[in-house]
Amino acid sequence: MTRIVLISGSLRHDSLNTMAIATIERMLTARPEPAAAVRLAIEELPYYHQSDDESGKRHEAVHAARHLVTASDAVLISTPSYNGLVSGVLKNALDWLSRPWGDSALTDKPVAMLSASTSARGAMEAQSGLRTVLERSGAVLIAAPQVALARADAIATEDGRFTEPATVAALEALVEALLAHLSPEPAAIHGISSL
Repeated sequence: MTRIVLISGSLRHDSLNTMAIATIERMLTARPEPAAAVRLAIEELPYYHQSDDESGKRHEAVHAARHLVTASDAVLISTPSYNGLVSGVLKNALDWLSRPWGDSALTDKPVAMLSASTSARGAMEAQSGLRTVLERSGAVLIAAPQVALARADAIATEDGRFTEPATVAALEALVEALLAHLSPEPAAIHGISSL
């Protein structure tokens, strides 16, 4: 079964990014061939401390997070925009996941991203910074349409997910692009026919 780690970059109560993650989680588990969707609780990670990391000091939450991502097929991240960039707590999580350099949990890991906010731009500006961090961490950013949920507070539902058709379609397109990256259609073999 395909295993996808879901990360919300916001700790806020009633976070729009967490709602986006919850909506995607339902999509993944409701498919005819469901994928296992597992959330990474980034608030449990301590501040990144390079000396602790290099000395081998064991933080259980860090060990668990790295193992979770390493054992997954892909990662999907939803980020808010904090002063035009990703949140500090998300950047901290990615710093932990990006080590050790060249052999981290993110090395060659397929990643999809989106953003959501109350603004008219949907936190789109945070995605370029997130892209930079992920590329420098060795992750593989999948080819997918950009998803930035604008004025998402106006379409959020009380049960903590999105149901507005255009929003659902955008999230489904992102999920489909990620799954297609993980299971590409076999290339056609030219000049050979089945008898």
